[in-house]
Amino acid sequence: MKELAIRMGYKAQRRGWWETTEGMRFLERRLRDFRFDKQVDAELLKWAERGNVVLDSWTMPWLVKNGFKIWIEVSPQERARRLVRRDRISAREAEKVVREKDGKTKRIYERLYGFKLGEDFSPFDLVLDTELLSANETFETLSLVIDRLVLRKESR
Repeated sequence: MKELAIRMGYKAQRRGWWETTEGMRFLERRLRDFRFDKQVDAELLKWAERGNVVLDSWTMPWLVKNGFKIWIEVSPQERARRLVRRDRISAREAEKVVREKDGKTKRIYERLYGFKLGEDFSPFDLVLDTELLSANETFETLSLVIDRLVLRKESR
């Protein structure tokens, strides 16, 4: 999605771009025009069909039949705290951004595909609560799970 935004002239290269004013404008544009999401999802579906790929997508768990699907959970409050540390913005601004971004993103996917993002976990093989985990701890946990539950299963 960021690559598409960049091709459209947005300056989406930096980390945390989605939470910027420009990123929120693009999110608003997506809410009015589903073309962008459909285009990205069509490309991701092609990748998924090839197999042996890790996709970071909120839609693919519902759109792809195969694969090991993981939902990484963290509360909006913790996400806001992480934004404060990463982007050096106020807690109030971070909470506002998280709330607005979540609301618009949920509306996009409910209107487009009919699922309730963050509420319906039925397609997932694993839901990992990362509230108390660092990025490294999350990576290590997921690496262990994938090694044990996915790669070993495939090698049998």
